[in-house]
Amino acid sequence: MTGHHLILGQLTDYLTGETLEDTLDERYRQKLARFLVAEKGYPAAMMRPRRELMLRAGDNRAVIKIDLTLRMDGRIAMVVQFGPGSLVTRHRPVLAISRLAAGCFVPVAVVTNGEDADILDGGTGRVMGAGLAAIPSHDRLRDRVGGFDFSPLPEKRLDMESRIAYTYEVDGACPCDDTIRRL
Repeated sequence: MTGHHLILGQLTDYLTGETLEDTLDERYRQKLARFLVAEKGYPAAMMRPRRELMLRAGDNRAVIKIDLTLRMDGRIAMVVQFGPGSLVTRHRPVLAISRLAAGCFVPVAVVTNGEDADILDGGTGRVMGAGLAAIPSHDRLRDRVGGFDFSPLPEKRLDMESRIAYTYEVDGACPCDDTIRRL
Protein backbone atom coordinates (compact mmCIF):
# COMPACT_ATOMS: atom_id res chain seq x y z
CA MET A 1 0.00 0.00 0.00
CA THR A 2 1.24 3.52 -0.81
CA GLY A 3 -0.38 6.60 0.59
CA HIS A 4 -4.01 5.96 1.48
CA HIS A 5 -4.91 3.85 -1.54
CA LEU A 6 -5.00 0.09 -1.63
CA ILE A 7 -3.16 -0.92 -4.81
CA LEU A 8 -4.95 -3.85 -6.43
CA GLY A 9 -2.54 -4.25 -9.33
CA GLN A 10 -2.53 -2.38 -12.60
CA LEU A 11 -5.16 -1.37 -15.13
CA THR A 12 -5.19 0.18 -18.58
CA ASP A 13 -6.54 3.70 -18.86
CA TYR A 14 -9.67 3.69 -21.02
CA LEU A 15 -8.85 7.01 -22.71
CA THR A 16 -5.08 6.89 -23.16
CA GLY A 17 -4.06 3.24 -22.97
CA GLU A 18 -1.55 4.10 -20.21
CA THR A 19 -0.90 1.58 -17.46
CA LEU A 20 -2.09 2.94 -14.10
CA GLU A 21 -2.23 1.68 -10.55
CA ASP A 22 -5.50 -0.16 -9.99
CA THR A 23 -7.22 1.47 -7.01
CA LEU A 24 -10.88 1.66 -6.08
CA ASP A 25 -10.86 5.39 -6.89
CA GLU A 26 -9.25 4.77 -10.29
CA ARG A 27 -11.87 2.14 -11.09
CA TYR A 28 -14.55 4.80 -10.57
CA ARG A 29 -12.66 7.24 -12.80
CA GLN A 30 -12.42 4.62 -15.56
CA LYS A 31 -16.10 3.76 -15.21
CA LEU A 32 -16.94 7.46 -15.55
CA ALA A 33 -14.81 7.86 -18.70
CA ARG A 34 -16.53 4.84 -20.30
CA PHE A 35 -19.93 6.26 -19.30
CA LEU A 36 -19.19 9.64 -20.90
CA VAL A 37 -18.19 7.97 -24.18
CA ALA A 38 -20.81 5.20 -24.34
CA GLU A 39 -23.81 6.92 -22.75
CA LYS A 40 -23.24 10.63 -23.25
CA GLY A 41 -21.70 10.60 -26.73
CA TYR A 42 -18.38 12.26 -25.98
CA PRO A 43 -15.48 11.41 -28.29
CA ALA A 44 -12.60 10.06 -26.21
CA ALA A 45 -10.30 12.49 -28.03
CA MET A 46 -11.97 15.52 -26.43
CA MET A 47 -11.29 14.26 -22.90
CA ARG A 48 -8.01 14.80 -21.12
CA PRO A 49 -7.44 12.80 -17.94
CA ARG A 50 -5.13 13.70 -15.07
CA ARG A 51 -4.30 17.23 -16.17
CA GLU A 52 -1.87 18.81 -13.72
CA LEU A 53 -2.82 22.12 -12.16
CA MET A 54 -0.54 24.34 -10.08
CA LEU A 55 -2.19 25.85 -7.01
CA ARG A 56 -0.81 28.80 -5.09
CA ALA A 57 -1.69 30.25 -1.72
CA GLY A 58 0.77 32.93 -0.75
CA ASP A 59 4.20 31.29 -0.70
CA ASN A 60 2.70 27.78 -0.75
CA ARG A 61 2.61 25.80 -3.98
CA ALA A 62 1.25 22.40 -4.91
CA VAL A 63 0.29 20.47 -8.02
CA ILE A 64 -2.95 18.52 -8.13
CA LYS A 65 -4.55 16.51 -10.91
CA ILE A 66 -7.86 17.33 -12.54
CA ASP A 67 -9.62 14.06 -13.24
CA LEU A 68 -11.12 15.05 -16.61
CA THR A 69 -11.18 18.18 -18.72
CA LEU A 70 -13.38 18.19 -21.82
CA ARG A 71 -12.65 20.62 -24.64
CA MET A 72 -14.94 21.97 -27.34
CA ASP A 73 -13.92 24.45 -29.98
CA GLY A 74 -10.50 24.82 -28.36
CA ARG A 75 -11.88 25.75 -24.93
CA ILE A 76 -12.42 23.84 -21.73
CA ALA A 77 -16.18 23.23 -21.69
CA MET A 78 -16.51 20.86 -18.74
CA VAL A 79 -14.41 19.76 -15.80
CA VAL A 80 -15.14 16.52 -13.94
CA GLN A 81 -13.59 15.92 -10.54
CA PHE A 82 -13.93 12.68 -8.58
CA GLY A 83 -13.83 12.44 -4.82
CA PRO A 84 -15.16 9.80 -2.47
CA GLY A 85 -17.87 10.73 0.00
CA SER A 86 -20.01 13.85 0.20
CA LEU A 87 -20.54 15.88 -2.97
CA VAL A 88 -21.74 19.16 -1.49
CA THR A 89 -18.41 19.74 0.27
CA ARG A 90 -16.69 19.50 -3.13
CA HIS A 91 -18.78 22.10 -4.97
CA ARG A 92 -16.60 25.11 -4.24
CA PRO A 93 -13.24 23.46 -4.96
CA VAL A 94 -14.42 22.03 -8.32
CA LEU A 95 -15.60 25.50 -9.35
CA ALA A 96 -12.23 26.98 -8.38
CA ILE A 97 -10.36 24.19 -10.20
CA SER A 98 -12.42 24.65 -13.36
CA ARG A 99 -11.81 28.41 -13.39
CA LEU A 100 -8.09 28.00 -12.86
CA ALA A 101 -7.81 25.34 -15.56
CA ALA A 102 -9.52 27.56 -18.14
CA GLY A 103 -8.63 31.05 -16.92
CA CYS A 104 -12.35 31.87 -17.22
CA PHE A 105 -15.70 30.54 -16.14
CA VAL A 106 -16.40 27.08 -17.57
CA PRO A 107 -19.91 26.16 -18.73
CA VAL A 108 -20.17 22.98 -16.61
CA ALA A 109 -18.35 21.61 -13.57
CA VAL A 110 -19.16 18.11 -12.34
CA VAL A 111 -18.29 16.64 -8.98
CA THR A 112 -18.83 12.92 -8.53
CA ASN A 113 -18.13 10.14 -6.08
CA GLY A 114 -18.62 7.56 -8.84
CA GLU A 115 -22.13 6.63 -7.71
CA ASP A 116 -23.72 10.07 -7.72
CA ALA A 117 -22.91 13.46 -9.25
CA ASP A 118 -23.75 17.13 -8.90
CA ILE A 119 -23.68 19.15 -12.10
CA LEU A 120 -22.85 22.81 -11.52
CA ASP A 121 -23.16 25.90 -13.66
CA GLY A 122 -19.50 26.90 -13.88
CA GLY A 123 -20.31 30.60 -13.78
CA THR A 124 -22.86 30.83 -10.99
CA GLY A 125 -22.12 27.63 -9.06
CA ARG A 126 -25.82 26.80 -9.14
CA VAL A 127 -26.66 23.08 -9.10
CA MET A 128 -28.14 22.33 -12.54
CA GLY A 129 -28.74 18.64 -11.96
CA ALA A 130 -28.03 15.66 -9.76
CA GLY A 131 -27.09 12.11 -10.60
CA LEU A 132 -24.82 10.66 -13.25
CA ALA A 133 -27.68 10.68 -15.76
CA ALA A 134 -27.92 14.48 -15.39
CA ILE A 135 -24.41 15.02 -16.77
CA PRO A 136 -25.02 16.82 -20.06
CA SER A 137 -24.65 14.85 -23.25
CA HIS A 138 -22.17 15.94 -25.89
CA ASP A 139 -24.96 17.70 -27.82
CA ARG A 140 -26.35 19.46 -24.73
CA LEU A 141 -22.89 20.67 -23.78
CA ARG A 142 -22.34 21.94 -27.33
CA ASP A 143 -25.58 23.96 -27.05
CA ARG A 144 -24.43 25.41 -23.73
CA VAL A 145 -20.98 26.31 -25.09
CA GLY A 146 -22.54 28.16 -28.04
CA GLY A 147 -23.81 31.09 -26.01
CA PHE A 148 -21.31 31.01 -23.17
CA ASP A 149 -19.09 33.98 -22.27
CA PHE A 150 -15.49 32.75 -22.06
CA SER A 151 -14.04 36.14 -21.05
CA PRO A 152 -10.78 35.82 -19.10
CA LEU A 153 -11.00 36.26 -15.36
CA PRO A 154 -8.88 38.97 -13.71
CA GLU A 155 -5.63 37.83 -12.07
CA LYS A 156 -6.93 38.86 -8.64
CA ARG A 157 -9.95 36.55 -9.08
CA LEU A 158 -7.72 33.68 -10.26
CA ASP A 159 -5.47 34.22 -7.24
CA MET A 160 -8.48 33.91 -4.94
CA GLU A 161 -9.70 30.79 -6.78
CA SER A 162 -6.24 29.27 -6.35
CA ARG A 163 -6.27 29.97 -2.62
CA ILE A 164 -9.71 28.36 -2.32
CA ALA A 165 -8.65 25.26 -4.24
CA TYR A 166 -5.41 25.05 -2.23
CA THR A 167 -7.31 25.19 1.04
CA TYR A 168 -9.65 22.36 0.08
CA GLU A 169 -7.39 20.19 -2.05
CA VAL A 170 -4.02 20.56 -0.30
CA ASP A 171 -4.55 21.83 3.25
CA GLY A 172 -7.69 19.71 3.60
CA ALA A 173 -6.14 16.58 2.09
CA CYS A 174 -5.32 13.48 4.05
CA PRO A 175 -1.63 13.69 5.11
CA CYS A 176 -0.99 10.32 3.44
CA ASP A 177 -2.40 11.46 0.07
CA ASP A 178 0.47 10.89 -2.35
CA THR A 179 -1.40 12.25 -5.39
CA ILE A 180 -0.61 15.86 -4.42
CA ARG A 181 2.85 17.24 -5.14
CA ARG A 182 3.68 19.90 -2.56
CA LEU A 183 6.42 22.22 -3.76
